Amino acid sequence: MPRTSRTRPPRPTATRSQPRRVAKAPPSEPRLLLLNKPFDVLTQFNDADGRATLKDFVQVPGVYPAGRLDRDSEGLLLLTNDGQLQARIADPKHKLAKTYWVQVEGEVSAEQLQRLCDGVELNDGMTLPAEARQLDEPELWPRNPPVRFRKSVPTSWLELVIREGRNRQVRRMTAAVGLPTLRLVRVQIGPWTLDGLQPGEWREVPARL
Repeated sequence: MPRTSRTRPPRPTATRSQPRRVAKAPPSEPRLLLLNKPFDVLTQFNDADGRATLKDFVQVPGVYPAGRLDRDSEGLLLLTNDGQLQARIADPKHKLAKTYWVQVEGEVSAEQLQRLCDGVELNDGMTLPAEARQLDEPELWPRNPPVRFRKSVPTSWLELVIREGRNRQVRRMTAAVGLPTLRLVRVQIGPWTLDGLQPGEWREVPARL
């Protein structure tokens, strides 16, 4: 019987699987919010003890505070979703000026103002020189609850500008020169001001410094 040739079927060629392309979510636009933080509100969005937080006033996802403001202080707080902007605002090495209006117990002397301007020795070292001047009583919203005064002791108002971020620094500075703080309101950070915001109100501004 004659032999017949068999043709082999072509061997399939190996094909490389193409990598799957995962669509990346577009980067979120940088945002910057200016909030007038009320008294007795924590500078965070959650609290296990049920105390008032930023969540009670700001329902914008993805933003977080650029710096802090004590629970018993009021006024300007910046919130952003931009990490670089947050660092430039909050990092003390950038020495961004922060302006406070401070109600203190007692009458202010020229010597006390000069000590604040020169720098004050605190338990964590000498503060940087500050700007300090006495103010007429500013037009502010009533604090809730009201400040407790001693009827026998007068009070005064100061404007204090610092470029550091130590814990409770302004209160410690005024106490060190014999002027205990009764009320503390931050009115400006760098170029940003409260500009008519009532407690709990916020507005958005261009996210740049």
